[in-house]
Amino acid sequence: MDIFQSPLMSLPGITPEEYSYLQQATTGLTEQQLRNFLMVYSSKRKNPSDMLIFCLIGLFIVPGLQRFIIGQVGMGILYLFTIGLCFIGSIMDIVNHKNLAFEHNQKMVFESLQMVRMGGFQ
Repeated sequence: MDIFQSPLMSLPGITPEEYSYLQQATTGLTEQQLRNFLMVYSSKRKNPSDMLIFCLIGLFIVPGLQRFIIGQVGMGILYLFTIGLCFIGSIMDIVNHKNLAFEHNQKMVFESLQMVRMGGFQ
């Protein structure tokens, strides 16, 4: 299958690293399972450009917002009470926003695959 015809390319803001990871993770799925996986995964994944926006809001308005968004509640509370670890943590998150999104998305790939393989969707 051509890379541009792949259903994985329909995900907004997909990076080459994420595409490669998804291709490896979805090997062996039937077409129906792949559609179900994409439906579940697309609702859980974070776009790197959206993560940048969350990080900027976390720097200027609500410290730790980006951490709450990706499910790291403990770090979010720490950022909230320390004003983004004295702004240094928030600035580091802005620099590493693509990494934050990719790491979160890797966890969501695993969760989504588990749901599809267990047969939770028909």
